[in-house]
Amino acid sequence: MTAVNDTARPGPVEHTGRGPLGTDELAARVARDIPPGSYVNLGIGQPTRVAEHLPPDAGIVLHTENGMLGMGPAAVGDEVDPDLTNAGKVPVTELPGAAYFHHADSFAMMRGGHLDVCVLGAFQVSARGDLANWHTGDPDAVPAVGGAMDLAVGARGVLVMMRLFARDGSPKLVPACTYPLTGAGCVSQVYTDHGVFVPGPDGVRVVETFGVTVAELRERLTVELLG
Repeated sequence: MTAVNDTARPGPVEHTGRGPLGTDELAARVARDIPPGSYVNLGIGQPTRVAEHLPPDAGIVLHTENGMLGMGPAAVGDEVDPDLTNAGKVPVTELPGAAYFHHADSFAMMRGGHLDVCVLGAFQVSARGDLANWHTGDPDAVPAVGGAMDLAVGARGVLVMMRLFARDGSPKLVPACTYPLTGAGCVSQVYTDHGVFVPGPDGVRVVETFGVTVAELRERLTVELLG
């Protein structure tokens, strides 16, 4: 059984009566596809926002690589405890039954195939599902390996949450990654402000678009779009 609710449709759904998704809208769209009862790791950055949109009654358990199981949404005001943070050092809440453990045990969970889903950011994702998210290869760039490589190979479903285009307008969904790889063929689904995509050996299947048509995306992307 797949770890992600990839809704079967005869073709892509084009939401053209609106603009691209904002960050919270995108986080909510990702959250909608996470199956109830899943054990999930949210990567640093935008993916942490997914925690704010998970239904309380879905039984989804959030795991952090710094050693926590049962993480809740971000902490605000009097909820903030400086000793209670996610892997990105953002203060978070804890849910009933939350547990804490050694960093090494947390990575054993990640590497041992005990997570159903992880949500990661990316610099690039290739048409076949390769992931590049730890280094741009630029001489002045600071590498950020973290636990992404462990999650990419250890989680049953790897979801990527990213902008479809970089600041210079270049696509981040590409025929082949030009940045150093985090994992090969590991990405299950890609969620972006302009659309939701499923990479595969025959090309990229378009699930939904936001503020743009599939035809318009074909003009801006160099990957083969199916559907």
